Amino acid sequence: MTTYTYSQARQNLSTLLDRAKREGGILIKRKDGSYFSVRPVPDNKSPLDVAGVNINITKEEIVDIIREMRERE
Repeated sequence: MTTYTYSQARQNLSTLLDRAKREGGILIKRKDGSYFSVRPVPDNKSPLDVAGVNINITKEEIVDIIREMRERE
């Protein structure tokens, strides 16, 4: 894990956050020797949350297709 001094972190916050996201986390060291961890927060989206697809078909056409398929069985 990459370590930055407090001054480096303050001057390069945007770069530091990008690196934490890419690497999973970074450390910041203060003058008194204490360390702090900066880590990205995981995205809480569902893997089933996907964008819809526009297929330009009406509800009635979908129902007709389903009825047709059921009649074949």
